[in-house]
Amino acid sequence: MMNVQLLVTHTDFCLPNLECELQNAGINYRITYIEDNPGLVATYHLRHSPNIFVNDKLVFRHQPSQAELEAYFHG
Repeated sequence: MMNVQLLVTHTDFCLPNLECELQNAGINYRITYIEDNPGLVATYHLRHSPNIFVNDKLVFRHQPSQAELEAYFHG
């Protein structure tokens, strides 16, 4: 089972769309907020939101398209 984590800001306007795309692709995820995790920001040199981690590995530093998500998770 994959551990999918969205690392986003509290004000990330992309989050509802990203959640919809993940749900449509049948991907379970959890949300973590950048503001609450400065250690992750420093470790991965994050500057933008959203970021997607899979099994503790940073796989997207942007909002992927539905096609990118499908290719990564079901490709």
